[in-house]
Amino acid sequence: MRDSCFRCLAVKTLSSQMSGKTINSPLVPSLEEKPKQEKKKLKPCCACPETKKVRDACIVEHGEENCGKLIEAHKECMRKMGFNV
Repeated sequence: MRDSCFRCLAVKTLSSQMSGKTINSPLVPSLEEKPKQEKKKLKPCCACPETKKVRDACIVEHGEENCGKLIEAHKECMRKMGFNV
């Protein structure tokens, strides 16, 4: 019995939407009720790839203690992108 009621609601909703009318039902939300998609946030691992690549290469070749300027340049880039580092 419950399944047939759901089918009735689906048919009524579909026919109402086809005729330009909408039914306010908790089971069938209207298009206006959908949350707006937020802009996807940039992940820290994907931010500043240019400075990250140079920094990482320097650290591998020369050691972290010898790459301070490149590390600071990458941190500055990350700050400009909105990250707290």
